[in-house]
Amino acid sequence: MPAVFSAHAVSMLGTVAAQVALSIVIFERTGSPLLSALVLACSFLPYAVGGLLLSSIADRFPARRVLVVCDVLSAVCIGLMLIPGLPVGALLGLLLATGMIAPIFGGARSASLAHLLPAELFPAGRSLLRAISQVSVLIGFALGAVAVAAVGASWLLAADVGTFLVSAVLIGVGTPYSPAGSRSRSTVRDSASGLRYLFAHPRLRPLILLTWAAPAFSAVPDGLAVAYTAQTGAAVTAAGALFTGYAAGTVLGELVVARFTPSVRRRLVVPLLLASQLPAIAFLAKPSVPTAALLLVVSGAGHAFNQAIDPIILATADPSYRGRLFTVQTSGLMAIQGLSIAAAGAIGAHIAPNLIIAAAGACGTALTLPLAHRALRGPAVAPPAPALSGSSAG
Repeated sequence: MPAVFSAHAVSMLGTVAAQVALSIVIFERTGSPLLSALVLACSFLPYAVGGLLLSSIADRFPARRVLVVCDVLSAVCIGLMLIPGLPVGALLGLLLATGMIAPIFGGARSASLAHLLPAELFPAGRSLLRAISQVSVLIGFALGAVAVAAVGASWLLAADVGTFLVSAVLIGVGTPYSPAGSRSRSTVRDSASGLRYLFAHPRLRPLILLTWAAPAFSAVPDGLAVAYTAQTGAAVTAAGALFTGYAAGTVLGELVVARFTPSVRRRLVVPLLLASQLPAIAFLAKPSVPTAALLLVVSGAGHAFNQAIDPIILATADPSYRGRLFTVQTSGLMAIQGLSIAAAGAIGAHIAPNLIIAAAGACGTALTLPLAHRALRGPAVAPPAPALSGSSAG
């Protein structure tokens, strides 16, 4: 098990640092803020496509093989970025390719945890993965620009190739074999079957929607961090405190809530959801940057509600659909956060940032509480999975 978490930490840290490096490379070549910003857009958007069309890969093949192949393919894509004089369009295309791979990797990794960990430890395992992701984002963004200045963007991209290869070795050597599920001839058909199953299921649907809705609204302050900092009259460089506050709160919440019993975590779902949304409403008062950062610490900590939702999802979903479930969940989460940040930025051109953030908090509270009520209602019983035409042993 340590190999899974070590591999995740290594590859995440390299990926975030590489995003910083690629943003700087493209800006230096073109002088275009738009093209530089597209690096982050190309990191978010492919999740939706990969999750919709390719989610069944996480169930069709043994998880360890999927994880290793995803790491190797990602290393190849980043390695091709090192070709001298490669056009900007090609660089963005390679980044899109790695974005298509990422949700498959995430789904297979979560599905493998279900095989490797007892059911009572699965929430803690996913919690640790989320905490590692946030710490990697903090370190990667903090040190990425410094590393580019020190060693150059090309060396940082080369280091990212190394992190993916190290991750592949850790997973290949350090994790046990887990079996594949049944599959039909078509990856896309299997993926579509999984989507129908997940969203027709009356218990799974509100659970998945809840894990999307809460971060969709609480991500708005991140998207408007620079604009809000400027609105308060502080130096825009102080926006880093807002990014850091949210990420640090997420890590803190995951670590604290992981110590509670499953029954306590379930009772904390609604309070934690409120903690994730209500602090944004306080932006109506236009708090100072330090106060705003503290509010975002609370908001980030509230997302530990997932530790109570994860075991319900695990118990409810048919095991043969777990890979698709976690792939769709991860890809939808990334895509909806990207869309909410983009929408907030567009609206922010016409409305004061603090008002948009406060409205997001109010809307998030109004939407997530009914979803939580539906998600926590009733027993977690898995219905039979629909048969796949032409299925064969994986």
